[in-house]
Amino acid sequence: MSLIVSPLIENGRIKSISVEVRYPSEKKNLTFYDGLDEPRVSPDLPASFRGLFYLVSFKPSKVVMIRDILGSRPIYYNQKLEMASFSKFVPGFAELMPGEYVEIGYDGEIIQQNHTDFFDVFTIAEFDYSETQERIIRSLEKVRVKNACISFSGGVDSSFLAAFYDVPLIAVTASKDEKNRIQDSAKKMGREVEIFEFDEQTVAEELGNIVSAIETTNPLQVSIAVPIYLAIKFAKNLGFTEIVLGQGADELFGGYKRYENVIGKNLEKAIVDDIMNLGKNNLVRDTKISYYLQMKTVTPYLSFDIIESALSIPPELKVRREGGIITRKYFLREMARKFIPAEVAYKEKKAIQYSTKTYSIIERLAKKSGKSIPEFLKGL
Repeated sequence: MSLIVSPLIENGRIKSISVEVRYPSEKKNLTFYDGLDEPRVSPDLPASFRGLFYLVSFKPSKVVMIRDILGSRPIYYNQKLEMASFSKFVPGFAELMPGEYVEIGYDGEIIQQNHTDFFDVFTIAEFDYSETQERIIRSLEKVRVKNACISFSGGVDSSFLAAFYDVPLIAVTASKDEKNRIQDSAKKMGREVEIFEFDEQTVAEELGNIVSAIETTNPLQVSIAVPIYLAIKFAKNLGFTEIVLGQGADELFGGYKRYENVIGKNLEKAIVDDIMNLGKNNLVRDTKISYYLQMKTVTPYLSFDIIESALSIPPELKVRREGGIITRKYFLREMARKFIPAEVAYKEKKAIQYSTKTYSIIERLAKKSGKSIPEFLKGL
């Protein structure tokens, strides 16, 4: 479960501490963390470290908790200073907020509490088309993966990443049509892809584990979580310890279908809001799955240089309208087609819960149980 900490505190002093730390979280003395090369306890860490992380450090007179600005790695704690990556292990929990730095004494009193705002970390620079492309490409080139594979959907997000990282491609789907599309994209790129075809029985068997992992029965979150969980589990069963995901591309580059109905300043605001809420809406779910399965997720699009670059791109270059045709992720597609076949870069793809047929499978399972989808999921 990545991290579970239960300290024994008497008269405002820590007597002992029980800890369970699992990969990909790390431990150095009584400091526990994920996403950092080297743990460093500092109030400015959410602003100074340009990456996704959490850190918990037990000191002689206090405990320090820090969370990244997007809130990608969840930490829950309570008045007894019990804490974990999953709320179910922390009775009466509170959640450490994105960008928060907190020091709490063993008497339960808050010693220091700072909050870093999103725009304290990210600045919106003046947009230059070529420089922005170059900065994004340089950032993607810097990512180093070890025993990894890429979760490949055949769309522009994962195909562009596959151009940078020479690691195996894997995919999961319950759709024959999508399987063919994935294989076609891989073939056009001169690559092979290993596909796990799941079905209704697979989902029925795993759904309880998935709901337990993401700690929500929200139908949208569950339907998205199913293929992500199955992809990460498939990668682990194949012997990988890391999986590269295309998370963040839709928010950064204007990929959501709903963006087609918004223009101008409203579109810009919708995209920025989605970027600021990436942790709450997507990353916490994915992190909990990776922690549950003890796998490291690599998210190259969520490099802070790429986030900053994407914030500078005008919304009309993200959702382009020309001749009555709307092209989402236009800037990303134009950049990607320098590295991958144009027909792959411009291939349209449904949202993951629909392209993989996950949502329709959950609908069928709910119908068989005689319940609505929300009732069925809550019953799990």
